Amino acid sequence: MSLRATVSVAFASLLRNRLRSLLTVLGVVIGVAAVLTMESLGKGATAFISDTISGMGSNMVMVVPGSPSQRMGGGSSNAPLFTAGDLEALRRGTRDVDRLSPVGQKPLRVVVGGLNRNTTVTGAAPSYLEIRQWSVLRGRALTDDDERLGNQVCLIGQTVRQALFPGSDPLGQDLRVRDLSCRVVGELESKGGSAMGMDMDDVVFMPFTTFTRRLSGSDRIGLLVASASSAERIDDAKAQVTAILRARRHVAEGEDDDFAVRDPREIQAVLGQVTGLLTTFLLGVAAISLLVGGIGIMNIMLVSVTERTREIGVRLAVGARSSDILSQFLVEAVVLSGAGGVLGIALGLGAARGLAVVLKVPFVVPVAAVPLAFGVSVLVGVVFGVFPARKASQLNPLAALHFE
Repeated sequence: MSLRATVSVAFASLLRNRLRSLLTVLGVVIGVAAVLTMESLGKGATAFISDTISGMGSNMVMVVPGSPSQRMGGGSSNAPLFTAGDLEALRRGTRDVDRLSPVGQKPLRVVVGGLNRNTTVTGAAPSYLEIRQWSVLRGRALTDDDERLGNQVCLIGQTVRQALFPGSDPLGQDLRVRDLSCRVVGELESKGGSAMGMDMDDVVFMPFTTFTRRLSGSDRIGLLVASASSAERIDDAKAQVTAILRARRHVAEGEDDDFAVRDPREIQAVLGQVTGLLTTFLLGVAAISLLVGGIGIMNIMLVSVTERTREIGVRLAVGARSSDILSQFLVEAVVLSGAGGVLGIALGLGAARGLAVVLKVPFVVPVAAVPLAFGVSVLVGVVFGVFPARKASQLNPLAALHFE
């Protein structure tokens, strides 16, 4: 019997029980769809993290007080903060640091007329926005004169602009932070959410000198942000910063640093590991669905062999070979699982696209995973269809003809 005739007979048999065939492939559909959805969302999350990290700044390096073994961004209450002398030493002594800015931050309530909002007030040098690659949408940026003179001016993020200046132009208006009144001179472009889920647009920037004199009450520096001269020089820049600060802070040879020099690649690596582990776990759960789908195919094929025992006996009696019967039932199992694979791919990509919109992550088509998922679904049909097919092919023709 030719392969074409075998496939034709297999299809005819499956179409006689459309509802049962559809329910049989449902497990494979769900398994393949789950695998593709998880793979797509995993890649989308990785792309989102990469985009967010790259949006943090160009070749950025962050220096914080505290042990390097602490979590990213962590400081230590026992470690001394940086000083203006440290800042100046870094400016003079680092060859591969292009820009450098002190940063001070406090969560404070800001007030405009009858409106108020709790936000993050940040004091920084004019170079900070250049390091972060953060543009001013309207108005002007902070200047060196603002920093030198401690001018009472500020920039606002888009979240603050919408909350405190609804329907009005904020440029030139005053914004009050505690007893400090600062004039809004610029609006920042929207940055959206960070990799940690924080709203980066919920911020007010002012000169670092203004922040330290009027809000923090101390000229000590809790965070230094720098940019390396190029991506290839990040590690060199970190080494130079480390050497200067170890000397400035009198860290003896062999002792651990009491500060940490970090760059966003560390965040990306940690979040990438977390995302990878979650994706792998969810892929394992999805693979179980494929296994269940395969067991369902085997179960239905065994039932089909029992139901069609007389038909098998007739075919054997009129000259069909055992290999023909084996091929027919194996093809039926492969057709069921292959159809489930095709439907699962369509459902999985559709679900991934919808979830990507809801979760606000990029939709990424897992190109390599699509043919792999289809191949696995066909393999499931082969593996779980062999036993029922062999059972059918080994029936005794006389016994099959007398089966009721």
